[in-house]
Amino acid sequence: MAKVLVTGAAGFIGFHLAKKLLERGDHVVGLDNLNDYYDPILKQNRLALLQASPGFQFAHMDLAHQEPMQNLFKDHHFDAAVNLAAQAGVRYSIDNPNAYVQSNLVGFANLLEGCRHGAVGHLVFASSSSVYGANTTMPFSIHQNIDHPLSLYAASKKANELMAHTYAHLFRLPVTGLRFFTVYGPWGRPDMALFKFTRAILADQPMDVFNHGKMRRDFTYIDDIIEGVVRVIDRPAQPNDRWDSDHPDPGTSNAPYRIYNIGNDNPVELMRYIEALEQALGKKGIKNMLPMQPGDVPATWANVDDLVTDTGFKPQTSIESGIQRFVDWYRNYYHI
Repeated sequence: MAKVLVTGAAGFIGFHLAKKLLERGDHVVGLDNLNDYYDPILKQNRLALLQASPGFQFAHMDLAHQEPMQNLFKDHHFDAAVNLAAQAGVRYSIDNPNAYVQSNLVGFANLLEGCRHGAVGHLVFASSSSVYGANTTMPFSIHQNIDHPLSLYAASKKANELMAHTYAHLFRLPVTGLRFFTVYGPWGRPDMALFKFTRAILADQPMDVFNHGKMRRDFTYIDDIIEGVVRVIDRPAQPNDRWDSDHPDPGTSNAPYRIYNIGNDNPVELMRYIEALEQALGKKGIKNMLPMQPGDVPATWANVDDLVTDTGFKPQTSIESGIQRFVDWYRNYYHI
């Protein structure tokens, strides 16, 4: 049994991770500020399910508030911490940059300080496939350079990786960053495409399809994401003894620092994704074809070789199976 801090515990991925950890017997302290970026009722309903477990303790606070964060680490000793609290969304970052600075930079700095002074055994944190930015070499590899982000959201996630490496180097804090690729599934975020498309199709309303449906995404089902995260939690980052400062590898370090992609390793065109949703719903959607949005990239594809080598796990849920499970949850949750 371990005590694990999960930030963003009322969020999509945080909820599923906390649930999984509780099921295996860990004690979870779940932190969330319950903001209204999307429907807070969905967050509260996720949280209510977690609070039904005696192993769960809720901390209602914001990562960006320094003193409460310091007190949290004084009150608890965490074997591991998993940071899933962040201001999400590529497009939202264009109009609301300060939200990303506060949550993703100031908040992450507070978390790093807490882990440092609290002698946390392993910090695992969510990065994003968006860090690959202007890269076009497919599939995306953790060993590639990522110096050309296309949105402030992506830049904030790269900044997290750099900040974490600094703490791994200076204080030997084991840190592992996980670049998630387009996560979907039950209890998902209403601002994500699958949620929006489902709502529009059922309401006979047009749905916005960007890049005329030609975007390709490495859609990754939530259960695969969580399995990868749990395996990484249990395997604290170690220094790479073969790391060469003359030819530095971006994915490893001579400090206890690692980066992994967690994706399905199977990019799918957006129109096929929509077709799978239409089949699961038994209903066609009305499509409003639009050009590419600022900050978006045309394609993502995860190279997961390092994840497979180090943890023995490779995501493999098909979009047909994953979307059907989402639709089943959606109909049940909204009583449709």
